[in-house]
Amino acid sequence: MTDELVLVVPTGAVIDELGGGSPWLGLRPTGEADLAALIRRSGTFRPRSAMEADESWKQVIPYPVLRDGEAWFLMRRTRAGGDVRLHDRYSIGVGGHVNPEDGGLDGDLSIALRREWLEELAVDFVPEFRFVGLLNDDTTPVGRVHVGLVYEADAAGRPVAIRETDKLSGSFVAARDVAAVQERLETWSRLAFEFLGARPALR
Repeated sequence: MTDELVLVVPTGAVIDELGGGSPWLGLRPTGEADLAALIRRSGTFRPRSAMEADESWKQVIPYPVLRDGEAWFLMRRTRAGGDVRLHDRYSIGVGGHVNPEDGGLDGDLSIALRREWLEELAVDFVPEFRFVGLLNDDTTPVGRVHVGLVYEADAAGRPVAIRETDKLSGSFVAARDVAAVQERLETWSRLAFEFLGARPALR
């Protein structure tokens, strides 16, 4: 496990201040400003190796989902990835940690969002990211140490490819193709797909 520093907030504060005193499962379509305020007050950078096993903290993960009209950008993780818990799983989210060079302690995660986008995908554009909701899932070990900010973006016909092809494969597919592998989606992706699939595409 890498010892990179990642942005975290206290789990208790996430539950009390963002969940109304109870952990929630799935997406809440509000809370971006509330999480930003929590980060400004209690956010800190700590070693990722320690945070992956410490459920008293939640790592903050911007998590954009890419579509192209009605199509979805579906990715599959290979066994070359660093987290064995995610091998051979499918994803529709391009999530990543917030590091000190991203700033973020002021509650502005736009730099981290842009950096992760350009690191993960071979693209020549940065789309407009529309906030969808806060994502929480305490039913899995991975979920218990993360909280996500889900965003939606539209490729608008522009080409998109995977940058690290040894770790991922990906392409735009129809919603029915995502549904066909729904049981093999990473939990966050499944929750995001269920939520977004009930809404119209961005255009």
